[in-house]
Amino acid sequence: MNRYWSKIVKNIKPYIPGEQPKDRKFIKLNTNENPYPPSPKAIEAIRLAANETLRLYPDPTCDELRTTLARRYNLEKDQIFIGNGSDEILAFSFPAFFEPAGNPILFAEVTYSFYPVYADFFNINYRLIPVDAELNVSEEGYYQDNGGIIIANPNAPSGRGVSEQTLEAILKKNKNSVVIIDEAYVDFGGQSAVGLINDYPNLLVIKTLSKSHSLAGLRVGYAMGNEGLMQGLTRVKDSINSYTVDRLALDGAKEAIQDEAYFQETRSKIIKTRKRVTARLAEINIKVIPSHANFIFVSSAQCHGEVLFQRLREKGILVRHFNKPKIDNFIRVTIGTDEEMDCFLDAIAVVCLIK
Repeated sequence: MNRYWSKIVKNIKPYIPGEQPKDRKFIKLNTNENPYPPSPKAIEAIRLAANETLRLYPDPTCDELRTTLARRYNLEKDQIFIGNGSDEILAFSFPAFFEPAGNPILFAEVTYSFYPVYADFFNINYRLIPVDAELNVSEEGYYQDNGGIIIANPNAPSGRGVSEQTLEAILKKNKNSVVIIDEAYVDFGGQSAVGLINDYPNLLVIKTLSKSHSLAGLRVGYAMGNEGLMQGLTRVKDSINSYTVDRLALDGAKEAIQDEAYFQETRSKIIKTRKRVTARLAEINIKVIPSHANFIFVSSAQCHGEVLFQRLREKGILVRHFNKPKIDNFIRVTIGTDEEMDCFLDAIAVVCLIK
């Protein structure tokens, strides 16, 4: 621990990202990246944007991309905010909408592990909503006094989805709190809350191009909601860094959003592969939590999650293990190509039989 660190830095427990190996070839199923390349139109737009205009700052208001997204979702441009990945927008949301040391915000005890990191960093109290043995969250858990709500839909790392009906019920019960729906994985079969935005001024929907648009390396996310919420995010952004999204990212993201046919093609492949792999795992008595995401959450009665993680790694297959209560016997497996998933299926069938 460095003696020059602030108290905040000394006390925080940072988020730990998934491994990005450099030393050998792995089948990489650990960070929920899309196995298919980005839209060729997006790649071409990035190539064309790499020109002499890079000497100039990008548009701080991201007007062209916001206009493109507004058309895509039948919203107004002023109902959209652009950020450097959805994680940045989540980080901006905590100081924008939640009070330090105020009423606790609510999120599930098993969910995206960045939420408690942000809460601790910004001195936001929080309360964990319990999950059952099947990792379901009761909607009644959100019917209590709070300073805000965050729901990942589909949830991570379980992949469980929440219906639009349930989300609307939670919104109705919490009209005085900002309700954030983190839809990083919704395009793989979940029900989006975007259609509720004009009815609920307290609703903030956050999405990303990292997963369903194969642009994890570009870092573009966006939020949608009431214009006042967008202004709150902008006030935080402009107090930290007005130019969060670069010229290459803006042009590539715009073309990716506009290439609807390619988006539908690749997401459909992933959904089809997920269904096939889930069915095959059930045949060999491996449990899979029902998933609406581009990953599955898997456990085996024959092999503990941590052991399963290590044995698959030894066979050159990277998955994710979380050493946390209620989920330490699971591994999270990103849906890769059919060839990659066949390798995974062959490997897990073997390693689960090892005594």
